[in-house]
Amino acid sequence: MKNKISQMRPELWMFIILISAVALGNGLSDGVYSNYFKEVYHVTAFQRGFIEFPRELPGLLCAFVIGLIGFLGDIRMAFIAQVLAAVGATLLGFFTPVFGLMLVFLFINSMGMHLFMPLSDSIGMSLAEPDKIGKRMGQFSSVKALFGLFAALLVFFGFRMGVFSFESKIKWVFLMAAAAFVIAIVMAALMIGKVKPKKTAPRRLKLVFRKQYRYYYLLTILKGVQKQIAFVYGTWVIVDLLLKKADTIALLTIIVTFISIFFLSQLGRWMDRFGIKKMMYLDALTFIIIYIIYGFVVWGIVGGVLPDHGWSVWFIYLLYISDRLSMQIGMVNSIYLKSIAVDPEEVTSTLSTGISLDHFVSITAALAGGVVWATWGSQWVFFLAAAFSLGNLYVAIKVQPEKEQEASRILRKKLQSK
Repeated sequence: MKNKISQMRPELWMFIILISAVALGNGLSDGVYSNYFKEVYHVTAFQRGFIEFPRELPGLLCAFVIGLIGFLGDIRMAFIAQVLAAVGATLLGFFTPVFGLMLVFLFINSMGMHLFMPLSDSIGMSLAEPDKIGKRMGQFSSVKALFGLFAALLVFFGFRMGVFSFESKIKWVFLMAAAAFVIAIVMAALMIGKVKPKKTAPRRLKLVFRKQYRYYYLLTILKGVQKQIAFVYGTWVIVDLLLKKADTIALLTIIVTFISIFFLSQLGRWMDRFGIKKMMYLDALTFIIIYIIYGFVVWGIVGGVLPDHGWSVWFIYLLYISDRLSMQIGMVNSIYLKSIAVDPEEVTSTLSTGISLDHFVSITAALAGGVVWATWGSQWVFFLAAAFSLGNLYVAIKVQPEKEQEASRILRKKLQSK
């Protein structure tokens, strides 16, 4: 085991340090936003949905930004992403501005975070050995989970012990996040000079729409809806309906990330062992089941059939944890795209195009979710999410990864011969 660790390629170690710092920074910033909005700006459910527009707009713009600066290469773009994330977190830490200006600071931080999303998967898959992509992606995700756990512990004890507070002039939790992003900046700068040129060769990226990628794009669109439910309204049930503070969300995050450290490594092995199609079935069914149950439990609490304390609250916590874990199965989508890519050079641009589609839907889903919550009741947000998740099941039924790989190989040869 010791020899395996010592023989790991330097670029893998550098990437692991980079994603560790990013995970820590995201956990200390993005992980506390819901409580920050509630405690500092006293937002309603409808306003919470509106906030997702500036927060998710960078994801919508992601493909266009990467298209503009793609000639720099993945690592240099990752460097820029961390600079933006650090600047946004620093501004939020030092200032408590009026609501509109806060949204600008949030946008800057979110642009960095979203810009790194496709780059993280692209860099990770390019560094992984061809026969160990699932394993490496699982390991990378486990590392992120480990540092997400560390961030959640810092948030929990920081708020419990009074080190962090949203009532203080300086928001130290955001400044610590900025410090983590600075570490990521340094590591990205080192990688620019150290990673082999063939891994980061500059290339012009563009929006990619191929018929071959239609199922991948459908999955990213569906993920946009599911993500909003999991990260916005799943959290809002606890913050708004159950009136819990940041330390409660942090404690739940600690549990999720602790389980994820082991779950994600195993998930990577399952992908290599069982294949893409079976994992897509698992992905679809977990979403459908969890959101149906979520809807009925929330309905019961709001309607007074179930108590807003005791076992029903613990059941909400269990659903929250299960929902966050089920989101992680979505890593199969990136592996699926990698396996059917017509041109390996298209992976980053296709991932970024997918993220833009994801976030176009995310923004719409966030706004619609706030309206649904306020008009028809919070439970219908989850019932509608379950209905949308039937789309994941449709994709799992339709995809034929082996046949699609062969079709992409034939198309690649045709394009190369021209």
